[in-house]
Amino acid sequence: METYKIDQSHSEVTFKVKHMMITNVTGLFTGFDAGMTSSKEDFSDAKIHFEADVNTITTNNQQRDEHLKGEDFFAAEQFPKITFKSTELKKVSDGEFKLMGDLTIRGITRPVVLDGEYGGAMLDPYGNTRVGFELSTKVSRKVFGLNWNAVTEAGGIVVSDEVKLTANVQMLKV
Repeated sequence: METYKIDQSHSEVTFKVKHMMITNVTGLFTGFDAGMTSSKEDFSDAKIHFEADVNTITTNNQQRDEHLKGEDFFAAEQFPKITFKSTELKKVSDGEFKLMGDLTIRGITRPVVLDGEYGGAMLDPYGNTRVGFELSTKVSRKVFGLNWNAVTEAGGIVVSDEVKLTANVQMLKV
């Protein structure tokens, strides 16, 4: 069984959500951790766990970030972590897979399916094995209790329900 740990300095976890239903607001978490174990070279038996620190959310707007950390959205004081734990990995084709697992936000756990792409493996200059993956999915924020919204004067919705999540991760064999 091989064990891998995320290399935070070469990874990113981002989200996009429609604002006013015309443009996307992009945010990211600067504090996160992840690990993976696998005994197979193609990672088909991989077990993955991930967590993000809600207090590290940034959208390049301090007022919006504080609102996201508050009770209307993530309630970071009560629920400081977003977590994911894999339950199954299915190979779709060479380099593509579906990663199933349980995503927990605001104390609510729901099953999700992430589309995955294997970027490859490489030895770094120090002889360490590194592997890269890109994962993405879309989730309904409301199923996780993130229900806040407002209506504009013209009747438009301020924040969409659908959130696009993307993780570009580099894992280091330990």
